[in-house]
Order: sequence, then C-alpha cells, then structure tokens
Amino acid sequence: MAQSAMSVTPYWELTFDADGDVDGAQRDRLLAGAKQRKVHDLIVFSHGWNSDRSGATGLYSRFFAPFPQLVPGARIGYVGVLWPSMRFSDEPIPDLPRSVVAGVNGGPVLDEETRHALLETFPGRATVVEQIARMLEQRPPEAGELDEFGRLVRLLVDVVPAGPQAPFVADTVAEGVPQDEPEMFAGATAAVCDTFAQALGRLRSGGDSREFGLPNPWDGAHELLRQATYYAMKRRAGTVGERGLGPLIGRLAAAAPGVRVHLVGHSFGARLVSFALRGLPRGVRTVKSVTLLQGAFSHYAFATRLPHDPRAGGVLQGQQNRVDGPLVCCFSKHDSALGTMYPLASRMAGDARGVLAEPEAVADGGTGPAPAEFGVGDMLGARWGALGHDGVQAVPGTPGYPLAKALTVPLPASGCVNVDAAAVVRRGGAPAGAHCDIVHPELARIVLAAGRIH
Repeated sequence: MAQSAMSVTPYWELTFDADGDVDGAQRDRLLAGAKQRKVHDLIVFSHGWNSDRSGATGLYSRFFAPFPQLVPGARIGYVGVLWPSMRFSDEPIPDLPRSVVAGVNGGPVLDEETRHALLETFPGRATVVEQIARMLEQRPPEAGELDEFGRLVRLLVDVVPAGPQAPFVADTVAEGVPQDEPEMFAGATAAVCDTFAQALGRLRSGGDSREFGLPNPWDGAHELLRQATYYAMKRRAGTVGERGLGPLIGRLAAAAPGVRVHLVGHSFGARLVSFALRGLPRGVRTVKSVTLLQGAFSHYAFATRLPHDPRAGGVLQGQQNRVDGPLVCCFSKHDSALGTMYPLASRMAGDARGVLAEPEAVADGGTGPAPAEFGVGDMLGARWGALGHDGVQAVPGTPGYPLAKALTVPLPASGCVNVDAAAVVRRGGAPAGAHCDIVHPELARIVLAAGRIH
C-alpha cells in the first residue's frame, strides 16, 4: 500500500494498461483498504502525457505533500493512477533537472531516455524507433525522406488501432461522427514539419521576428514525433478513463459507500478523469469533485453546441452533471504546450503563413499578444483551444475566478468552474512552457476547496 518514497499515507496505486484493464491485485487492495482505513475522502490523481512511472509517483508525492498540514483532521486517502504514457526528456519540469541532447546538425535527436520511453510505450516497435532515431540524427536532404519519416511515425503510433481504443480520440462530435482526426497524419509530412518548425522558432524567439530565422523542416520533425505520440496518449487517456477508472469507482462505491471520491488530472490525465465520468455506472454519485490541471483536450469537450458549428457538441457534454459537486478547470496563459503546439497538432492549418503571421496581424486592433506570451493558438482562433490554456468554453453559466479569489470565496456547489492559475503556473521553457508547473500549495488548496474537504 504505502510506499517509502511517498509523502502521504494511506496511498494506493492503480495501474491500467492501454485498453483500460486494471491490475486486479492493486484494485482489490484499494477496495479493501479504503474501508478498513475508514477513509472519508479519497483523492485520485492521474498523471498526463509526459510521465513514466517514476516521474508519475514523484509528481504525486510532491503534489500530495501539503495536504496533511492543510487539513490535519481530515481522513484522506490517496491514489496514484498509472497508465502507459511517457515524457520526452527535453521537456522542462520545474525544480527537476532538464536533459537536452542536440544532434550534429543542431536539431534535437532521440536520446537514450526518450528511446527507452518510446520502446516501453509502444512495445513491438523497436525497429521503427531505431529508424526514426537515425533519420532525426542524419536529417537526410533527399526529396521524399520526410515523407518516409512521416510513414514511420504513423506506423509507430498506430493511427487507427485495433481493439477498444479507436473510439476514444475525439473531443467533439457532429451528429454522432467524431470530428478530431488530425490532418497531420494525412497531409504532406514536409509541410507539417515546416509548420511545427516555424512555431518552435517563434516560441524560442518570443515572437520577435528579428530573432527568427528561416527554419529547416527537419527542425519540426522531432515535434511531429512528439505530437503524434501525444495523439496516442490522448486516445489512451479516454480509453483508460471510461473503460477502467469509471467502472472501478463504481465498484468502490459498492464496497465502501461512505467514501467521497475527488478526481484530479494533469494534462491528458485531466482527459482520463473526465472520461471516467462517462464510465461511471448509472446512479453512482460517489465523485464529489473534479479538478483539471492544465487539461490537454478541447475546451469545447463539455459543450452541448460548438459556437462555430451548431450541429456539433463536445464528446463529454453534460458529464459535469455526474459530479456531486463542481468540475474545476485550472488554466494558464503561460502553457506553451497548450497555447501553441496543441492547436497546431489538433488540426494542422492549410496555410502556414496564415497560422504564423506576425503578431501585429492579429485582428485585435494591431496590438497582438505580448511577445513573451506568443501563441499560435491565438492566431488559429478559439476553435482549436485547450482547456488548460483558457478554461471550459461554450458551457453557459460557467463562472471564472482568478486564483487568489478562488482561494478566498466558496466555489460553486456544482457545474463547471474556471480558475485562472497563471499567477503560479508560469515557469518553464520551450516547447512546453509552464505545462508541468503544477506543484503548488495553492493548487492543492483548490482541490480541497472543490471537494469541501475540511
């Protein structure tokens, strides 16, 4: 149960495979232990797109650490969800060492840590991973080589998988048809890589055209691999949430009916816990709060109708009503992963110049975003936005609070609630920005406030 490196107790782990099947022994320990330990509030946290097991448990230990002092009298239990995901080692995590490996031509290559993570996350693809790594290192100039790279990436992530994962990638639906199949897999790889390369150049220059040179499309090839990997993570997150965690919470409700469950998710883990609501058995009201930290899925996921298409709605429309309490969405403008790369990867724009126009060209009276907060998402428009960048959208009656106010007033008792956490979620470099900057006592207090844990 509790582990020596964990900051809190009682703590349990739940390990799911990519299809949402849970480790049975871990499940049984939780179901028995929550009742035996007389747990009143159970906080269930899911990591996101950039964690291996050690990274995930380290995140949980650091995030959970303030809880015992914040609510010393509460009978809290803690759960860390583990699901097959990975982190690219060049992504900065505040307060942890950063690993960066550059190729002979100045561009990123696959270091050993990232290669190992890819092999663990996509078993049976060793030859493909080695071919991808070789091409990133050599950056062959011949025509057609980028298209071959794109073919290998598609093969690695299995764009249309067999089994139960296929239906879980969409964030929006139109008349029952998923709308989110990304064009980055269907278009010319060179054009896609060029778009990513330009976006990365803008991020690293802060949007200052004086420091922005003409990129090589191979500069964007590593980013295509990253985003394709995250596409697979997004699909898995929905699968694990609906087919795995949701039904398990139903079993917990039957085994320990007095336990109040509070779901917390970071990045794609936010998608996982949100899809768990869709997997709850009918009538189960055990979930008392949901807190989404830098959620890496569409800000329209909970909408009944999309502003740009009244025939379409979010794939999770109305699921906030499965929560016997609020669904709180924390977001930050400093999250470059969601403000720039997420909208590009969600739907690659056809005209790179239109996507990557000068900030002054934005239709806002000529001011544009501040260079330090440059975001392609602002230029693409709201259609491609992420929850972790600007909160839940197109859900009538959703209030919004700055973090300081959210910590001093009672949060609504139900429905979606937006909290602008940019005051603390602000550290991190390119390409992810502040996406992983979530270990703050203020965010722990938001979880407690959402769940009314005293």
